[in-house]
Amino acid sequence: MIIDSHCHLHDPAFRDLREMIATALAHDVWGVVAVGCDPETNARTLAAAAAAPKSVWACLGFHPDWIHLGDKELDRVEQQLADNHHRIVGLGEVGLPWYSLTDAPDPGALAARGRERLHRLLKLAVRYDLPVALHAPHGAAADALEALRAHEVERAVFHWHKATPDVTRAIIDAGYFISVTPEVVYRERDRELVERVPLESLLVETDAPWRYRGEFDGLAPGPWFAARVAEEIAKIKRLPVDDVMHTLSTNTSSLFHLMWQ
Repeated sequence: MIIDSHCHLHDPAFRDLREMIATALAHDVWGVVAVGCDPETNARTLAAAAAAPKSVWACLGFHPDWIHLGDKELDRVEQQLADNHHRIVGLGEVGLPWYSLTDAPDPGALAARGRERLHRLLKLAVRYDLPVALHAPHGAAADALEALRAHEVERAVFHWHKATPDVTRAIIDAGYFISVTPEVVYRERDRELVERVPLESLLVETDAPWRYRGEFDGLAPGPWFAARVAEEIAKIKRLPVDDVMHTLSTNTSSLFHLMWQ
């Protein structure tokens, strides 16, 4: 059995929570860590976790690449964290803007605002002893790692990780986790990442309802893809699938303090 460490259950694609859980279980996916992106999606994520407390665990977040979000929304998310920190397993997804910088009229200002917001949120993660699910791809990863170190955050995962080998090594050496998606089945960059990263530092995720190519083309995305990711990691690592699934689930449990065994 495996745990999907990062999924957007607030999306309308997962409106039927019971069906989602049944489909996931049929594919050996026992549980889902659900992440939010703003006040509204956080509320829906909390509702999903309340409706299925043995299968869904909630994180509350503020997505750094949703540039329409303003300070009022951030204030609301901070209040949600204050009100619900005892009901959630993590802060996420949060991080630094990257994809939105490309078309921004002033990318420097947007990046600076993103760093300021991340520091605000990391202070809350430390206050409430919450692990952090980070959106910090490519060039944002090094700055996010620096922010984690500055706040002495003990638990974090770089979700859908994409960065240079030296930054990846620094993340691992700092004791943080790295998460891979179904892209590992068909993308060489991700396969090379799995080869380099120790199994004890890996998590699997779907980031569903994000759609994937290759053998997943045309298939409805969901937490059930997480088992296929684990199988591919086992192939790359040349280890038994059951052993790999157990280690990956143990990693996720350790990060988010889940009770799953």
